[in-house]
Amino acid sequence: MISELIKNAVIFGCKGPNLNEDEYNFFRETSPFGFILFSRNIVNTKQVKALCLSLREAVGWHAPVLIDQEGGRVQRIKHPLAEDWLPPLDEARKAGQNAKSIFELRFSKIAKQLHLLGIDFNCAPVLDIARPFTHQFLRNRCYGENKLDVISLGKVAYNALKSKGVFPIIKHMPGHGFAVNDSHFELPIIKASKKELLDNDFAVFKAFCDAKIAMSAHVLFEKIDPYSPASTSKKIIDIIREDIKFNGLLVSDDISMSALPGDLTKRTTNLIKAGNDVILHCNGQLSEMKEIISSGVIPSALTLSRIASVIEERKKIQHNAV
Repeated sequence: MISELIKNAVIFGCKGPNLNEDEYNFFRETSPFGFILFSRNIVNTKQVKALCLSLREAVGWHAPVLIDQEGGRVQRIKHPLAEDWLPPLDEARKAGQNAKSIFELRFSKIAKQLHLLGIDFNCAPVLDIARPFTHQFLRNRCYGENKLDVISLGKVAYNALKSKGVFPIIKHMPGHGFAVNDSHFELPIIKASKKELLDNDFAVFKAFCDAKIAMSAHVLFEKIDPYSPASTSKKIIDIIREDIKFNGLLVSDDISMSALPGDLTKRTTNLIKAGNDVILHCNGQLSEMKEIISSGVIPSALTLSRIASVIEERKKIQHNAV
C-alpha cells in the first residue's frame, strides 16, 4: 500500500554528494514522497548512483529522484557527465523548421543520461510562453513565444523523456511567462486578464491536462486573485482543476523561494490548504525540513491516489523505454 510507504507529502533535497547520518535517519523516520538533486549533489557517475541508492534505501522503496535538467542555463549535471545544450528558446530559434527533431534528440539524450544515473523524474518541459518582457531568469528556458510553438515543442520534449524511461514534470502551472520579476527573489505580479490567460498561458497547460504530475507557479494573477500567489490561491488551483482540467499530482515550486510570504510553517499551511498535493523543499537544510514536517504534510486520501497513479505510470514508462 502506498500509504505505508509515504508518511509525508514532500520532496526534499540533501546537503551534499553523500547522505550524512542525520539526513539518513531523518528520511527514514519521515518517509517523504521523493527527493531532488542539485549541482551540489553531483560529483561523478558512481557517486550519483550511490546517492540515489542511499536515498531510496533510507525510505525503504524505489522513491522518485528528481532533477532540473532542462538543458542550457538550468542544467544541474554538467559536462562531462552530461551533454551541454543551448537554452531551449535559443535552440528552437537556431533549429528553425528542424526544431521538433532537435528537441526530440535533445530530450532523448537528457533522459538517457539521467536514467543511467538512477534519476527517474525530470522537471521539464517548461511550458511557459516567452514574451519580450519575460524576466531573463525564465525567458530563454521557454520553448516559444506563442502557445502553438510551446505546445508543439513541449509535446516533443514530454514524449522524448518518457520514451527513454524518465518521468516528465510539466511546469510552471498555470503559466509564468508574463512575469517580469524573478520569483526566487520577489513575487511577480501578472496583470493580464483572465480571458487572455485562458486563451494563451492556461491553454498551453490545458493541452497537457492528461499529465500525471505538474509543478505550480509562485506568481500572482492580479485580475483573478490579487491577494495570494497562484500556488497558494484556491481560486487559481480551482482553475487548474476545473478549467485546465488537470487531475494529476500538483507539486509546489520550491517553498523557500522569496515570492512566498511568511515563514516555512505559514507557507506550508498555505500551499496545502490551497490544494497542492506535495511540497517541494530544495536547499537541504535539515532544520527547515523538520519545520515543514512539523507543519503538517501528511498526504490526504486523494493525494495518495494521485501518487499511486504516478508510481503506476512510472512502471509503464520504464517498461516501455527504448
